[in-house]
Amino acid sequence: MAFGIKRCELDAWKERASAGKIAILTHYWYDRRFPNASTVTKVACSNRERLVDWGKHYALRPEWIHERDNFSHFDLLEDKQIEVLKAEGLLWQLERLSNT
Repeated sequence: MAFGIKRCELDAWKERASAGKIAILTHYWYDRRFPNASTVTKVACSNRERLVDWGKHYALRPEWIHERDNFSHFDLLEDKQIEVLKAEGLLWQLERLSNT
């Protein structure tokens, strides 16, 4: 479940991913396995090959892809999350959650 974002943002992410484009969305998140992470960035694409190629630019391995219907995705946390968001010009997605 995605927290800290609007329904229209989630819908736009799903639409972009379903269209075979790289879709990036950051939201609040909690998992006991990662106690220092309060957010996750999900990078999805219905075209798995495109997602794998995109991931190579950030040293993300294909076996790290979570297979979910049309929303196969990488989950990015902490340092990798910041690295990718900066490189993609989307650091504001993380910053807005830090300022709320």
